[in-house]
Amino acid sequence: MNSLRSDPRIFVDTSAYYAVVDQPDASHAVASTALRDLVAAQRRFISTNAVLFELHGLLVNRLGRDAALKTFRELRVSQTIVRVRERDETRAEDILAQYQDKAFSLTDALSFAVMERIGISTAFSLDRHFAQFGWEMVALEEAGR
Repeated sequence: MNSLRSDPRIFVDTSAYYAVVDQPDASHAVASTALRDLVAAQRRFISTNAVLFELHGLLVNRLGRDAALKTFRELRVSQTIVRVRERDETRAEDILAQYQDKAFSLTDALSFAVMERIGISTAFSLDRHFAQFGWEMVALEEAGR
């Protein structure tokens, strides 16, 4: 686990949220432990509305409507949700075009653009794409992904 930096904010990706919510998920234990450690370190969780869209769709398909709605409602009040702007979409398109050797999703690229815009360099994610783009990761090595 990384030590608390001067910036307590940490970007949270769909993969981390999903692993925490889905108890049978292979990464549930490590993600839940990492989340508890981050809360204990008083980190501020930041995400985007695009991550919420992606997470909701994933949860509806895998865990059902009730779990998806409950999680959506909890995250909207417990996290800082940054709205994607048009300039973030433009930057995301540039990222997708520039990194042709990577399989970044649009949500990944939008996350990177928002992280750049608001000055966050650490992500709580189980998605290697964040590390491939150059962000500091939390829980990636422990999860083995």
